[in-house]
Amino acid sequence: MLLKRLLSLPNLLERRSHFLFGPRATGKSTLVRQQLQGRIEVIDLLDRYTFMRHHSDPSLFARQVVATKSSIIVVDEIQLIPELLNDVHRLIEQEGVRFLLLGSSTRKLRRAGVNLLAGRAFFAGLFPLVRKEIPNFDLDRYLRYGGLPEAYLGNDSDSYLSAYLSGYLREEVATEGLVRNLPSFSRFLRAIALTNGEVLNFTKVANDCQVAVSTVRGYVQILEDTLLASLLPVWTASQKRKVVSASKFYLFDTGVARVLAGIETLDRNSNLYGKAFEHFIWMELRSYLAYRNKGQLVLCYWRTKHGQEVDFVIGDKLAIEVKATTSVSRHDFKGLRMLAEEGIHEKFYLVSHDPIATRDGNFYAMSWTMFLDELWQDRLF
Repeated sequence: MLLKRLLSLPNLLERRSHFLFGPRATGKSTLVRQQLQGRIEVIDLLDRYTFMRHHSDPSLFARQVVATKSSIIVVDEIQLIPELLNDVHRLIEQEGVRFLLLGSSTRKLRRAGVNLLAGRAFFAGLFPLVRKEIPNFDLDRYLRYGGLPEAYLGNDSDSYLSAYLSGYLREEVATEGLVRNLPSFSRFLRAIALTNGEVLNFTKVANDCQVAVSTVRGYVQILEDTLLASLLPVWTASQKRKVVSASKFYLFDTGVARVLAGIETLDRNSNLYGKAFEHFIWMELRSYLAYRNKGQLVLCYWRTKHGQEVDFVIGDKLAIEVKATTSVSRHDFKGLRMLAEEGIHEKFYLVSHDPIATRDGNFYAMSWTMFLDELWQDRLF
């Protein structure tokens, strides 16, 4: 199935070079072929022969770029040879070359301390598929298999996700020597997956996988660097109530989270289903803010020392509570109303499976389908 992605590479590259980061198998290379066909020269560092030639002959890259007549140079998996960024910088400045630099990890780039082009290239991200990109969207399938194109669209999605995760351990972790003890990292992945969507307690995870807290902190950093997870910060501008300091932890995809946690089924009335549904809304919000270039709006959550909580807070604009219920009650607004006492946010949304939409002042209740329609049509801000 040919999918139309919301991210437009021609628009990104119209005036400036870009880094495009995203987890493996989100479709970066496919997107390049679909949107930039005939205009590009691709240097694929994931190809063993290409990698070896450029690694052994540092001057080859510049000679190849200067010789090409393509308007855009795509470098796939740029993190494999970070030193190439020095040549990229020079070629942008001296030759006016435009680059699209694809990557599935920021770890080597960050650790190598290489030149990240000092503002001469912007950063963009590609995430798993969102609802708007999928014809005839099936929520239950998405919660189970996630938004990696081959997982959502494939016929043997469980096997694909298992192979994806074993490939991550083999290629990203073992081959690059990111951890010294692969069995302990595997135990960590299971333990951390069980905390998906929750406030991250490093000590508890360390106890569960029998490693030091400092080791868990390092492992979490590896997941962030390889784009498999994100920490959702707490909204700290609260004045009336003291808030917790810990971040929430989210894996990048609902299907990956389920398989890592060893979850077989998602019963509609279970707590696991509710967590997966909240995870799905987080994926949509994160993708929307990135694709619509709203980086000035920070996605957070709110939780007080006494346990009052709102799932998502976006800048000083929106507060969003997610419930898997099919029948909303006034009690479901409790966290939102407490946050409203701060007098900062403009609108408060309760997103659920209830098909009846209601409004009371700046408090809205709507189905998840209606909420996402409003979101992607830019009607919420």
